[in-house]
Amino acid sequence: MNPTSKDSTSWWRDLTPYHWFVFAMATLAWLFDCLDQQLFLLARNGALQALLPPGTDPSEVKKFGGYATSIFVAGWATGGLIFGAVGDRFGRARTLTFTVLIYSVCTGLSALSVGWMDFALYRFLTGLGVGGVFGLAVALVADSLPERSRTGALGTLQALSAVGNITAGLISMGLGKLGAMGKIDPKMAWKLMFLVGSVPAFLCVFLQWRLKEPERWVQARAASLTTGLKFGSYGSLFGEQRWRTSAIYGMLLCISGVIGLWGIGFFSPELVGDVITNSLKAKGVADNEIANQRNYWTGVNMIVQNLGAFFGMLVFTKVAQTYGRKPAFTAGFIAAFLATIAYFRLFNSVNDIWMSAVMGFCQLGLFAGFAIYLPELFPLRLRSTGTSFCYSAGRFIAASGPITMGLLQAKLASTAVAALGPDALPAAQSAAKLGAFRDACCYLSVVFLFGLVALAFLPETKGRALPDDTVPDKA
Repeated sequence: MNPTSKDSTSWWRDLTPYHWFVFAMATLAWLFDCLDQQLFLLARNGALQALLPPGTDPSEVKKFGGYATSIFVAGWATGGLIFGAVGDRFGRARTLTFTVLIYSVCTGLSALSVGWMDFALYRFLTGLGVGGVFGLAVALVADSLPERSRTGALGTLQALSAVGNITAGLISMGLGKLGAMGKIDPKMAWKLMFLVGSVPAFLCVFLQWRLKEPERWVQARAASLTTGLKFGSYGSLFGEQRWRTSAIYGMLLCISGVIGLWGIGFFSPELVGDVITNSLKAKGVADNEIANQRNYWTGVNMIVQNLGAFFGMLVFTKVAQTYGRKPAFTAGFIAAFLATIAYFRLFNSVNDIWMSAVMGFCQLGLFAGFAIYLPELFPLRLRSTGTSFCYSAGRFIAASGPITMGLLQAKLASTAVAALGPDALPAAQSAAKLGAFRDACCYLSVVFLFGLVALAFLPETKGRALPDDTVPDKA
């Protein structure tokens, strides 16, 4: 019986202490990576309000938020392309440690930004490190742990990334409370978020020096000196039909989920913040208190969204184990499409915060699938390269999602405000802009359905061993 047919929730039973160490280090690298991503999303609006000229219109702040996000995602894509190949050539473990160091240092530097340009530069550099982590961590776990443990371990690794996201929400809430108590300036909270987020990742680097390269990679890499097989080669990835097909359609599969999440789903803090702001302004609440409440509730939203994500990724893993990878993705893309439209159309007050959990469950559940499925599409010598290419390279295209959303929202907002007439009250204008933001998110949510098209051209891998063309009888 193929060992992968024994996938079950007891994937951990065969792990040795060193297997646990590898799993823990890979998981922490990705967890802190996600913490930094979420802190950026939470700090993005406050940072741009501080770094753009005083009096910049809120719709312009959102547009520059889209630009900053796209620059970050482009850095992610670049880092994935570079470090995925480096990991296959020179080792997953040492390259993973280096990428964690990059994103932790540059996250801290983001707090020192004095203008839009240097902020964008730091976000790009952070993206380089962030982009390398996923493919390296996934390949390291896939090649180091026993075969029957792989699916459950990779799904759990991705699910635990929600802990990093939730921690970011707790940090935002804590800073909101400190601001309400007068212990910090709420307008400086974004700086503190970046500084706090850089510390645990930097400490993680020192632990990762103990990681060893997977034995099967070491043996295959040594054998390649005589066989001539190339490791981490994009020429091999695209020069051979089998791997080229997996790379192209795997990338398109990821693009659908990434645009949906980064171009739409991760703009939920803006929706929650605008709903809170408009509500409190209507009640005549002071600006400082509005800023504190906005920080607090966007933090709550992040926690709720990622609690949903945690369970969504565990459920996706179970469905993928039981019914197969392709059925799980089919259900996941349809659910993400419906949940996203419902959220951005129907969220109207803090009483609707539960909807964030539903959207997080559906959208981020897909990402457990990426962790499980992508390494099953590529051989040992191209596993980090192929996984990183699919997950990261498509972000050059996906980077257009936040920009498109920002431009579409600005255009719809301009049209909606103009329709009100020159004498419209500020409250009516704010409501019109919020409505335009909702519409833009709903229009773009159709991107989730494109994942179904890519899925049709990819194989079902449930019950199959990882491909390895460095071994003659598996070629």
